[in-house]
Amino acid sequence: MLVDSHCHLDFPDFAEELDDVVGRAGEAGIGHMLTICTHVSKFGQVLKVAERYDNIFCTVGIHPHNAANEAETSPEQLIKLAENVKVIGFGETGLDYYYDKAPRDIQQRQFRAHIEAARQTGLPLIIHTRDADDDMAEILTKETGKGAFPGLLHCFSSSAKLAETALDLGLYISISGIVTFKNAEDLRQTVKKVPLDRILVETDAPYLAPVPKRGKRNEPAFTAHTAEKVAEIKGLPLEDVANTTTDNFFRLFSKASRT
Repeated sequence: MLVDSHCHLDFPDFAEELDDVVGRAGEAGIGHMLTICTHVSKFGQVLKVAERYDNIFCTVGIHPHNAANEAETSPEQLIKLAENVKVIGFGETGLDYYYDKAPRDIQQRQFRAHIEAARQTGLPLIIHTRDADDDMAEILTKETGKGAFPGLLHCFSSSAKLAETALDLGLYISISGIVTFKNAEDLRQTVKKVPLDRILVETDAPYLAPVPKRGKRNEPAFTAHTAEKVAEIKGLPLEDVANTTTDNFFRLFSKASRT
């Protein structure tokens, strides 16, 4: 069994065939999925998807792209929304300096609010980071100094140095289909060095379909291709990668039920 630790099943891309998408995931050995919130204002539709299926969980949070368009959210507001049994983490949140769709100071404030919610509750933080390695490392290090919090760097494609910082702080690394891309050799070298017991796998569906599905709409069933590549990189049987990454998911997201 595998877990797709990051997908967006409330997106319009899946609206017409969600049952089929979830069914194909099961046929591909994907036992559970975590559908991720990107707008607190749309949390209701994310939760609705999670409540529709026994094996799907969700999060609550604001993507850095939306940090300026959503009302600034306090840790207390996030914590209140996370009381639902289906909500097992906060995010995705973080910093994105590649697109800079929101002012960086607002991204950082929203990010810190999510960190505080994770710190207070022990629910993991799902962190998005792109072209922001220095600020990300600084914020994570300073915030951990105020009190530890669980979390992961999702869809990891940053530097090996940032991966080392995250691991040193007790965070996990989640690997997406990017690891299968032709130009992702640096990422493959990083994956080789990250301990298997700190790795999760994901799709980030509907984005970033892995080889051999490149160019198609991504979906949770394709998690298997990413896991296969991780197994190849590490020289391990796929079964070992599947079992360990699944154990990692449920250890990190301890509110989630395996049943």
